[in-house]
Amino acid sequence: MKMKYMEWNVGAVFLLKSRGNYAYRITLKYEDGESRIIQRSGFISKKEAECNRKETMGALASGTFVENDSYRVADFLTLWLEDDIKQRVDSHETYETYRNAVEKHIIPVIGQKKLSELHKGDISRLYRNRAEYSVSCTRLVKTVMNVSLDYAVSRGLLTHNPATGVNMPKGVTKQPYHTQNYDSQKTLSMEQIQILIEKSKGTKIYMQVLFNVLMGLRRGEINGVKYSDVDELNRTLTIKRQLGVQMGTVKEDLHPKTYTKQEIGLKTYSSYRTLPIPDLVFEAIQEQRKIYEKNRSRRGKYFMDYDYICCSSYGRPRSKNYHWTHYKKLLREADLPDIRWHDLRSTYCTLLLREGFSPKAISNLMGHSKELITMDVYGDNRNIIAGEIPELEDYIDEVIPKSGQEEDISGIEIDVSEFLE
Repeated sequence: MKMKYMEWNVGAVFLLKSRGNYAYRITLKYEDGESRIIQRSGFISKKEAECNRKETMGALASGTFVENDSYRVADFLTLWLEDDIKQRVDSHETYETYRNAVEKHIIPVIGQKKLSELHKGDISRLYRNRAEYSVSCTRLVKTVMNVSLDYAVSRGLLTHNPATGVNMPKGVTKQPYHTQNYDSQKTLSMEQIQILIEKSKGTKIYMQVLFNVLMGLRRGEINGVKYSDVDELNRTLTIKRQLGVQMGTVKEDLHPKTYTKQEIGLKTYSSYRTLPIPDLVFEAIQEQRKIYEKNRSRRGKYFMDYDYICCSSYGRPRSKNYHWTHYKKLLREADLPDIRWHDLRSTYCTLLLREGFSPKAISNLMGHSKELITMDVYGDNRNIIAGEIPELEDYIDEVIPKSGQEEDISGIEIDVSEFLE
């Protein structure tokens, strides 16, 4: 390793005619009399190069200049994923999201550039490049760049974060953290919920539909619910686990078809919650338990008595994507909008907001860590009515009215008596 430089000099900015961009050179002199020349290039404008030159001179004067420029961006990001992200996040899905962003969207664009030569122009070009692919992808890439380069600074690989202050390309609006605009086309009306519930009866995903649209459970939470989580006396359900991939596990070390079905902790501390069970869901759980016991008796030693409510006839838990084919088929046959499975959870939350439920109460029901998330992600603020916290059963009465009642929804009268027979 080279000894610490004793003297330094930074040359003027000049134009690299062959490349069409600007550059400047740094000369470092050491105790043994040797010198080293480092060239910083790739700047689109002379002004950008001058700004970077001043930052470099400041780092040299303060002794914080980073001489080790052997790291490529691709090498650094791979190190960052393993040494930082993998150690800090508890969610395998979160880790995979970051990894995919790095491997598919960042490395192909700037991966071969030296980390020490990375500057704001490179970051800006990366964002413009990815904006042509996807707006949501660009936002994710921006997050990855800011977080990873902050880590580079903390490790002494950079003197400053070149992504700081780099804005999204024109046409890509800034989006606050954890928020998205409410889209009525991606949620179901009360009438459509009734149709979905009716059509799902007798299918393999009936319980999953009920847990989603009438209780707002996440996909992994639904697959992790057990009969032992049900308090029959108080008619409540305690959410205490989800099924997914445990961080650090290797697929080959586990039993076949169990890699994505491991019992893991919930998304946040607030996700651990106890919910009142609507009558319709409680009765369905009772009926499903009869089927479970019948299968256990019939399958004998081949039955896996794991106590999961949503399971196969052999007691095996469902995979995270099991519902997909059945759900899409259900939507087509019921002539319902082709919305995502997660949009049923959005439907649950949005209807609660429209019925005047307190955002704080909804946050508790949904397992959100902050009240603001419920408001921003699912709520059309113009339609929210502040009020006291009503009981969940009041909402269920609205969604599944008693036989003979008619429900007025946005001027449309819905007769549900036939459905409830």
